[in-house]
Amino acid sequence: MRTVKKSEHNAYQIHYHFVCPVKYRKALFGFFDREHTLRSVCVEIGERYEYEFEQVGIDTNHVHFLISTAPKFAPSVIIQTTKSILARELFKKHPDLRKELWGGQFWTDGFFVATVGEGGNKDVIREYVRKQGLPIDQLKLFDF
Repeated sequence: MRTVKKSEHNAYQIHYHFVCPVKYRKALFGFFDREHTLRSVCVEIGERYEYEFEQVGIDTNHVHFLISTAPKFAPSVIIQTTKSILARELFKKHPDLRKELWGGQFWTDGFFVATVGEGGNKDVIREYVRKQGLPIDQLKLFDF
């Protein structure tokens, strides 16, 4: 059994899996400096808002977040806060992004969210998020 986290008035084990696509599905990641900025800003967001970014998986045109936080935060608020701060900081530290995103928005309006259970289910998602952007190991097919 995993550790139960505690806040002032709650004990909880909540894990959210978010997927946020880049606007127009543009491949803006895959560059060390942009990915480094995203990860460092996630650390700052986590400290300020008491979100625990358990895993961040970056693919070229979308980002997976595995976030744990107190139940006082609705998932829509968690991702709205995260996306807005990340967009602002990415545009500030990488002004060249504005040329690639002519509308001035970094993320699409929508996102995917799912709660992740403890145990095997969470571990499977954690591994999936960790492998984002890495080459995919294909199954080997054998002729008989």
